Amino acid sequence: MAAHKEHTAHTHQHGKDCGHTAVPHGDHTDYAHDGHLHRVHGDHVDECEPEGHHVHDGHSHEHGKDCGHLAVAHGDHTDYVHDGHRHAAHAGHWDDH
Repeated sequence: MAAHKEHTAHTHQHGKDCGHTAVPHGDHTDYAHDGHLHRVHGDHVDECEPEGHHVHDGHSHEHGKDCGHLAVAHGDHTDYVHDGHRHAAHAGHWDDH
């Protein structure tokens, strides 16, 4: 479950032609913007971040520059969009973001 953290003072309207990378995420679409992910939520934008640490067990695929999955800058690392969620390398395993 993602925390409901409103991104205040956000005047940009995200959508199909906004120019930011659209990232499928469960039942909605996030938009990569300024190193984090935005989710349109009613009349405002939330920062779409998971709560807690979610290990993606049984993930044998190695993500990287040429893995074929969409790479999305996210804070101090890169997430890879795979199977409707984002994977991030963490301490020798992959996390679901």
